[in-house]
Amino acid sequence: MFHILWPVLTIGLSLFLLIMEVAWLKTKDDQYYCHARFWGKLFALNFAIGVATGIPLEFQFGTNWSAFAVAGGAVFGHLLGFEAAIAFMLEAAFLGIMLFGWSQVSPRMHLFATIMVVLGSALSGYWIMVANSWMQTPTGGYFAQGRFVLVDQWASITNPDALWGVSHMLFAACEISLFVVGGISGWYLLKRRQVDFFLRSFKMAVVTAILVVPLQVVLGDGAGRSAYVHQPTKLAAMEAHWDTNPAGTGAAWHIMAWPQQDRQRNLWEINLPYALSMLLTHSPTGKVAGMKEFPREDQPPVWLPFLAFRIMTLLGFGFVILLIWTLWVWRRGGLAAQWASDQKSLLWSWIIALPASYLAMEAGWIVREVGRQPWTIYGVVRTAHSASQVPPSAVATSLVLFALFYAALFVIFLVFARALIIRGPDLGKRASAHRGGLACASIEKPGKRPGKRNGT
Repeated sequence: MFHILWPVLTIGLSLFLLIMEVAWLKTKDDQYYCHARFWGKLFALNFAIGVATGIPLEFQFGTNWSAFAVAGGAVFGHLLGFEAAIAFMLEAAFLGIMLFGWSQVSPRMHLFATIMVVLGSALSGYWIMVANSWMQTPTGGYFAQGRFVLVDQWASITNPDALWGVSHMLFAACEISLFVVGGISGWYLLKRRQVDFFLRSFKMAVVTAILVVPLQVVLGDGAGRSAYVHQPTKLAAMEAHWDTNPAGTGAAWHIMAWPQQDRQRNLWEINLPYALSMLLTHSPTGKVAGMKEFPREDQPPVWLPFLAFRIMTLLGFGFVILLIWTLWVWRRGGLAAQWASDQKSLLWSWIIALPASYLAMEAGWIVREVGRQPWTIYGVVRTAHSASQVPPSAVATSLVLFALFYAALFVIFLVFARALIIRGPDLGKRASAHRGGLACASIEKPGKRPGKRNGT
């Protein structure tokens, strides 16, 4: 849950950088160049923390989860190997050129490097999510003597959960990145700093989010219906749905409830009649299996998936409303340069949406992973049988040390990110000499000749 904070922004922000660079090359407008340079710094900082927090996870499979590694290694080892060799190495190989090669390589070569970083970031997320999807819906072979025997590699990659799991996470990465760009740009607009510069990135985030956010809602619906088919216990936990609805009646959707798992019921609930059947089966009387259909030892915890799903859903629709509000203000002229900084409520909402988008993603990850319990490989290998035989004291010690180390990394990130944001874009940088680009400083004061102090 901590490591996932960083790859999502790496994936989405790299695509935003590519859009800015393409716009620069197409329009010859050096303001796009300055955007690519500024947001590229945040990308580099995020990438560094992501690598530092991700590497220990690879080793955990051999230290804390060796029994799981033995059981599922035939698939899991391949998929993580693909991620390292195909995705991470591709991203790392071209990262230096993208970040530091602006004046060292031609514009076409730099664009190619940026494309490779985008591709590597997306492929990394793809392979990791495919591996996780296989844990949700294992296919492509059979288990024999405690090990998975791989028969069809392609079937394991295209397992039933992969389509929805991969797409939902990749769009979440894009959505979070857009709210990061929009939220930071909104802060600059509130402070009336470089309004013309950050109004452009703010509008770019809004326009792109119009495409991403509604589609993410659709993908979330598809992921829920996939759980209904392939992981009925997870679906029952997400909805605190205990009793299978009788034939001819519809299952109600609980807007809110107080689940009591020990008694296999809800203490109280606020319902929408027939709504759960309609959402999952597109029939008002469609059958939805209740949690009581499954042995208690096979039931996941209910409270966490139930609440997390509602947090994710509420925030997801909140983002849609925020976009509609933004478009309404834009249409009325409120996002013109002279008026944008006066839209305080709207800009503060975008700033709040930045951490809220991460919260929505973490809530979705809780639904996905806690809802899979008590299995590491759903329906086949239990979590209790997957852990290494390590003394509890050793596990507790390593957990505390990792928590302290990750907390320190988080503080370091905040310190450097704060310094980056407060300092703002370096509008004294010049676009690549071979392009004959204008000085970025001329964007802020177009009628003033650049001075010698900033080297322009």
